[in-house]
Amino acid sequence: MFYKIGEVARMFNVNASLIRFWEQEFDIIQPAKNKKGNRLFTPRDVENFRIIYHLVKERGFTLKGAKEKLNQNKQDTIDKVEIVKTLQKLKTFLLDIKAEL
Repeated sequence: MFYKIGEVARMFNVNASLIRFWEQEFDIIQPAKNKKGNRLFTPRDVENFRIIYHLVKERGFTLKGAKEKLNQNKQDTIDKVEIVKTLQKLKTFLLDIKAEL
């Protein structure tokens, strides 16, 4: 399964130009390209974007800082992103229950 650049940009509510920029800046993003040169992102690329988005947009890292963090301990960062994602789902669930009461 592949995602086009516009789909990935909508997932993170950012411009396609930012996706292209991050692709150039971070070597963990390796999209395939079709004959027309369109980028085709894998689910793994999307997860890597999620990690980059978490570091840069949510935690306020600079690009240099985000690169260093990923080079030092990528698994630790992945674990923290998963924890945040789980907590966000839990929050949504609890807010839905509260709304029904």
